[in-house]
Amino acid sequence: MNLPPKLSQLLFALLAYASLAIGLVAIVVPGLPTTEFILLAAWAATRSSPRLSAWLEGHRLFGSMLHNWRNGKVIPRRAKIAATASMLCCAGLMLLVLDHHWPVYLALAGMGLGNLWIWSRPEQLQGTRGEGACSRWGAQRPPTDF
Repeated sequence: MNLPPKLSQLLFALLAYASLAIGLVAIVVPGLPTTEFILLAAWAATRSSPRLSAWLEGHRLFGSMLHNWRNGKVIPRRAKIAATASMLCCAGLMLLVLDHHWPVYLALAGMGLGNLWIWSRPEQLQGTRGEGACSRWGAQRPPTDF
């Protein structure tokens, strides 16, 4: 299905801003993933809003996360530990507060699988020094698209 360019740009912009809003809320709400929503916002912003995309790339918190993801799907160890601790805290709360029915076990399984995936990602960029390295980042220049 081919949408008119203006309509698709508007839909991508709505997705970008909505994802950014949810990602910002997720910073303070335990159990709600921040990284996924920021990555989605950045992806949608590259297709709709150069201004938002540039803001995300240059942001103090999100810029390095986006750079690492675009250059090797890297998740730093500190972020892995924080995600694991957050998931363990939420799992503990769920087990203490909620009745032990299938939705709780489904959520726990999802957190477990998500955690396995997070720990399977590299923790640093491979070959961060050498020819073609960007002086600002000490790594290859980021691609223009995800």
